[in-house]
Amino acid sequence: MTVNKDTFLKSDLLERYLTGLTNSQENLEVEHYINTFPEVKEAYHTLENKLELVAFANAEEAPIHLLGSILETLDNKPVMTLKTKPNKSWFIFGIAASIATLIFAGSSLYFFVQNQDLLDENQVIVDELYDLRSDIDENNLKLEALSEEFSRLNNPETEKYILNGNGRAKNLKTIAYINPKEKTSLIDVVSLPILPKDQEYQIWAELQDKQVNLGILSPSDRRLQQIPYTKDALGLSITIEQKGVKPNKNTTDTPVAEIELKIGE
Repeated sequence: MTVNKDTFLKSDLLERYLTGLTNSQENLEVEHYINTFPEVKEAYHTLENKLELVAFANAEEAPIHLLGSILETLDNKPVMTLKTKPNKSWFIFGIAASIATLIFAGSSLYFFVQNQDLLDENQVIVDELYDLRSDIDENNLKLEALSEEFSRLNNPETEKYILNGNGRAKNLKTIAYINPKEKTSLIDVVSLPILPKDQEYQIWAELQDKQVNLGILSPSDRRLQQIPYTKDALGLSITIEQKGVKPNKNTTDTPVAEIELKIGE
């Protein structure tokens, strides 16, 4: 690099720098001197202004007829329609957006189905819990009824009577529970032989001068059931009667099971 600024100013580096004829190394050298020495900077601006004046003075205006020829040529040229090529980026973006929409729709449908299945499962569970609660309530009522019946059967005032069948109904067996204090009567059907379809078992209470019908006994009704309490009853009996025929003391068949009662008021 040149050290003496006077030597630098006497060289043609500034002129060549301004006209773009210096290399990269010379550019660095010129810029260093311009930034370091005020005299070089002033000479640079002076030379720059002179070159601009020279360029302006030597500039020639284009002939008017040349401009007219150019415009006339442009007017005679046919207008070309440029074909616009489809923008591939927008096409790709559209495909991506469509795929994203399909994925979103599929995901929404999937979660909707999952949620609907969950709601259905919850409803099934609710229904099962409701049925279970209903079963529990029903069983509680049955237990209460059984407890009440058990209390009646074990009441010291309750008398127990067993009615066994005679030769016409050997396997017949029922148990009567009668409490004259509470005025309750219960009958427990243990076993009843099968009858023809047109016949049925009926139970009777025997009074001093008549018999009172207390209802029908069914072989399929194997449970403790309540029958009307009859005051001053002397005994109980079971007969076989024709279905649909209202029995009376004149038409009543002979008993297939009977027992005398030890109680009376």
